[in-house]
Amino acid sequence: MITGLLTASRPALALILARAGSKGLPGKNTRAIAGNPCFQWSIDHARTASLVGAIAISTDDKAMLAAARKDATLLAIDRPHELAGDTITIDAAARHAIASVERDVPLPARTPIVILYANVPVRPSDLIDRAIRTLIDTSADSVQSYAGVGKFHPWWTARVDPGTARVTPWEGDVLNHNVFRRQDLPPAFIPDGGVLCVTRAALFHQIPGVAPGPHAFFGADRRGVITREGDVLDIDTPTDALVADALLRERAENAHHAHR
Repeated sequence: MITGLLTASRPALALILARAGSKGLPGKNTRAIAGNPCFQWSIDHARTASLVGAIAISTDDKAMLAAARKDATLLAIDRPHELAGDTITIDAAARHAIASVERDVPLPARTPIVILYANVPVRPSDLIDRAIRTLIDTSADSVQSYAGVGKFHPWWTARVDPGTARVTPWEGDVLNHNVFRRQDLPPAFIPDGGVLCVTRAALFHQIPGVAPGPHAFFGADRRGVITREGDVLDIDTPTDALVADALLRERAENAHHAHR
């Protein structure tokens, strides 16, 4: 019973979501990255997190499901076809998975549920624990990882008319907000896909006063942990896969030399 593995010192359930289909890069979740299937990196990240007590993986990929079922430390959840399309929301798939976990014992409302995407083989080693700890310490409903946007800042976003080629500000009246140095841009962040931690109550829309919408499962009190440039890499294109493979192989090589 996977819920019995959750304790006061390891209160979080890690849930890895892994669809079989992908229009951008077919088979990306099982694609070999630095010697492992891509989804295996997320399993390993969850295992090394000190606050994670149990790990589940939800997938419609039969090969991935079979491999997960051979691992006694994982709960493998067969995601139904109707929850595996590219229009299905993350939270719908997550709720199905948690309902499967709860067949024997329901989870408390404040249980941290760590949602990890199977196409993210590169994360900081402390990222999952940072998100869980922030969720617990702040009593928030959700915590997500964010990366700085760098030079792709909203102040430097413009509209280019496809007919006239005329350039106008995306918003306001002044192009680029009259800022030309990156250092003068105010900090701005974007979700990087590294980790999303939500309470059980938030995931199941049990937080009062939350407006309906695709991110309602984040709850009312939403927090963020910040990552550095390059800390998180997700696989959506062949180039992404090459970069992640090279980075992880380099890290393994450096670790090997460090222990010689």
